[in-house]
Amino acid sequence: MPKEPHSHTALSRVEREALAGEILGASVSFPASPALREPVTGTLIDESLSTFTVRLTGTSRAVRVPKVGVEGTIALASGELSLIGDTLRVRPEDRTKRLLSGGSRRLS
Repeated sequence: MPKEPHSHTALSRVEREALAGEILGASVSFPASPALREPVTGTLIDESLSTFTVRLTGTSRAVRVPKVGVEGTIALASGELSLIGDTLRVRPEDRTKRLLSGGSRRLS
Protein backbone atom coordinates (compact mmCIF):
# COMPACT_ATOMS: atom_id res chain seq x y z
CA MET A 1 0.00 0.00 0.00
CA PRO A 2 1.54 3.38 -0.96
CA LYS A 3 2.27 5.86 1.77
CA GLU A 4 0.16 8.98 1.80
CA PRO A 5 2.05 12.25 2.09
CA HIS A 6 1.87 14.00 5.43
CA SER A 7 -0.55 16.88 5.45
CA HIS A 8 1.17 19.91 6.93
CA THR A 9 -0.57 23.04 7.95
CA ALA A 10 1.28 26.29 7.36
CA LEU A 11 2.71 27.64 10.60
CA SER A 12 3.51 31.26 11.23
CA ARG A 13 7.05 32.22 12.24
CA VAL A 14 5.89 32.77 15.84
CA GLU A 15 4.25 29.33 15.95
CA ARG A 16 7.34 27.65 14.45
CA GLU A 17 9.60 29.31 17.03
CA ALA A 18 7.28 28.44 19.93
CA LEU A 19 6.88 24.80 18.87
CA ALA A 20 10.61 24.43 18.18
CA GLY A 21 11.31 25.05 21.87
CA GLU A 22 10.60 22.80 24.83
CA ILE A 23 6.97 21.72 24.89
CA LEU A 24 7.17 19.10 27.65
CA GLY A 25 5.43 20.30 30.80
CA ALA A 26 2.93 22.41 28.85
CA SER A 27 -0.81 22.11 29.35
CA VAL A 28 -2.59 20.45 26.44
CA SER A 29 -6.18 19.80 25.52
CA PHE A 30 -7.51 17.49 22.82
CA PRO A 31 -11.27 17.29 22.17
CA ALA A 32 -12.93 14.00 21.29
CA SER A 33 -12.49 13.25 17.59
CA PRO A 34 -12.20 10.30 15.21
CA ALA A 35 -8.62 9.90 16.54
CA LEU A 36 -9.75 10.02 20.22
CA ARG A 37 -12.83 8.50 21.79
CA GLU A 38 -12.84 10.87 24.75
CA PRO A 39 -11.38 14.34 25.29
CA VAL A 40 -7.92 14.48 26.88
CA THR A 41 -6.76 17.39 29.04
CA GLY A 42 -3.57 17.50 31.08
CA THR A 43 0.18 18.03 31.01
CA LEU A 44 2.41 16.88 28.16
CA ILE A 45 5.01 14.62 29.79
CA ASP A 46 6.59 12.85 26.81
CA GLU A 47 6.65 12.86 23.03
CA SER A 48 7.74 10.35 20.42
CA LEU A 49 7.62 10.29 16.63
CA SER A 50 3.98 9.22 16.61
CA THR A 51 2.53 9.89 20.09
CA PHE A 52 2.12 12.43 22.84
CA THR A 53 2.01 11.17 26.44
CA VAL A 54 -0.30 13.27 28.60
CA ARG A 55 -0.73 13.14 32.39
CA LEU A 56 -4.43 13.67 32.90
CA THR A 57 -5.51 16.68 34.97
CA GLY A 58 -6.23 15.77 38.59
CA THR A 59 -4.71 12.28 38.42
CA SER A 60 -1.36 10.60 38.08
CA ARG A 61 -2.66 8.54 35.14
CA ALA A 62 -0.90 9.03 31.82
CA VAL A 63 -2.40 8.30 28.41
CA ARG A 64 -0.86 8.10 24.96
CA VAL A 65 -2.44 10.24 22.28
CA PRO A 66 -1.63 9.40 18.65
CA LYS A 67 -0.36 12.37 16.65
CA VAL A 68 -2.07 11.21 13.46
CA GLY A 69 -5.41 12.95 13.05
CA VAL A 70 -5.43 14.71 16.43
CA GLU A 71 -5.89 18.44 16.91
CA GLY A 72 -5.99 20.45 20.12
CA THR A 73 -4.36 23.33 21.95
CA ILE A 74 -1.12 23.78 23.87
CA ALA A 75 -0.39 26.53 26.39
CA LEU A 76 3.17 27.82 26.03
CA ALA A 77 4.89 30.93 27.38
CA SER A 78 4.08 32.66 24.07
CA GLY A 79 0.38 31.93 24.57
CA GLU A 80 -2.12 29.28 23.58
CA LEU A 81 -1.44 27.71 20.18
CA SER A 82 -3.21 25.20 17.99
CA LEU A 83 -1.56 21.81 18.21
CA ILE A 84 -1.95 19.66 15.11
CA GLY A 85 -0.42 16.24 15.62
CA ASP A 86 0.24 15.60 11.92
CA THR A 87 2.32 18.78 11.77
CA LEU A 88 4.56 17.58 14.62
CA ARG A 89 4.99 14.06 13.33
CA VAL A 90 8.79 14.16 13.49
CA ARG A 91 11.23 12.83 16.04
CA PRO A 92 11.28 15.23 19.00
CA GLU A 93 15.06 15.65 18.69
CA ASP A 94 14.61 16.74 15.05
CA ARG A 95 11.68 19.11 15.65
CA THR A 96 13.84 22.16 16.40
CA LYS A 97 16.06 21.95 13.36
CA ARG A 98 13.19 21.16 11.02
CA LEU A 99 10.97 23.95 12.28
CA LEU A 100 13.65 26.63 12.39
CA SER A 101 15.97 25.73 9.53
CA GLY A 102 13.55 24.26 7.03
CA GLY A 103 15.07 20.78 6.94
CA SER A 104 14.20 18.04 4.48
CA ARG A 105 10.74 17.47 5.95
CA ARG A 106 10.04 21.12 6.57
CA LEU A 107 6.85 21.93 8.44
CA SER A 108 5.91 24.88 6.26
